[in-house]
Amino acid sequence: MKLATDLIHLARPDQRPAPVNPPVVRTSTVTFSTLDEMRDIKQRRGRGERLFSYGRRGTPTTHALEDAISRLEGGEHTQLLPSGVAAINLVFMTLLRPGGHVIIADSVYQPVRRIVEGWMRPWGIAVDYFDGSPEQLTALLRAETQLIYTEVPGSLVYEMQDLPALASIAATHDIPLAVDNTWASGILMQPLAHGATISLMACTKYVVGHSDVMLGSVTANGELGRRLGEMAVTQGQCIGGDDAYLALRGMRTLACRMATHAENARRLGDWLEHRPHVARVHQPSRSDHPGHALWQRDFEDTNGLLTVEFTAGTPDARVDALVERLDLFGIGSSWGGFESLALPCDVAAARSLDDSWTRRGPCLRLHAGLEAAEDLLTDLEQAWRALDE
Repeated sequence: MKLATDLIHLARPDQRPAPVNPPVVRTSTVTFSTLDEMRDIKQRRGRGERLFSYGRRGTPTTHALEDAISRLEGGEHTQLLPSGVAAINLVFMTLLRPGGHVIIADSVYQPVRRIVEGWMRPWGIAVDYFDGSPEQLTALLRAETQLIYTEVPGSLVYEMQDLPALASIAATHDIPLAVDNTWASGILMQPLAHGATISLMACTKYVVGHSDVMLGSVTANGELGRRLGEMAVTQGQCIGGDDAYLALRGMRTLACRMATHAENARRLGDWLEHRPHVARVHQPSRSDHPGHALWQRDFEDTNGLLTVEFTAGTPDARVDALVERLDLFGIGSSWGGFESLALPCDVAAARSLDDSWTRRGPCLRLHAGLEAAEDLLTDLEQAWRALDE
């Protein structure tokens, strides 16, 4: 069946009568009828079976969510974590060792740079950033390269990359390729289908969809998927049944929510393109976006994100004033929930290879929520006057 249909019907209880979502299971201890039963389950778990044996290793509720995300990502094994950053750290800590080397896209989510400086370099792991091109990736490869890590599209201004080309290079050199898939959230693109080894998401955003749960996921196939799961157990990483239940609830409507986010974002982008003080609207679905052709090839649609780049010389204070005059757009981090958001962003501080951003105008990231597009446009129009005051 189509993915949108599967998200409605998968990971639901088989018995009848039954609730349409798996019930919440909250537990730490799991009891057994006999010692032989407990020992048998532990032995089977050691052979790779996923069994209900202790709360930290998962419950029927979290197992249901794992199955749903595995379908969403097109993979075999999914590990759940308490945040997107925890998912990123799980990938790094599973695959990197002191003396090793990792290549990271320069357009990556900014907290990754804190991970690099906070523990990678101090632990003796060499790090290079690359511009997303296959040519620079190839030039940076070393014998000790243990991982290639990217995000498609990139954070803040959505730089596109040729994911199948990067995956081909990684496979040729037998190096895992991990992709942050939060932007597409599985419903718009599946990195594993394009050759990536690992796909991870901050499910906090579109998968949950209601801005009320912190959640991350890591999906991979075969032995690597099992290694990631065992490392999560070693680290004590787990989520509770309530959060899993809320995420399952959000996934049921992911397809229709994303379609509305996309339509609203397109309408906002079309309006913003013609506003005074705007140098560019960054949005992969726009024909003038540098990576538009790759987006057309690899993605099903766009999401609710767009970033407005103002003309050089526009004062940051005017952009701040615009944001504070907005009524429907909240001021806050994250995105992917039902609500619209506006947040100034410093692209120069999030890039190390492209210094052109130091000479360009300020940027404002918008997330188009599920409000009526006409109301969002009216709100933007009244706030836009702050740029001329």
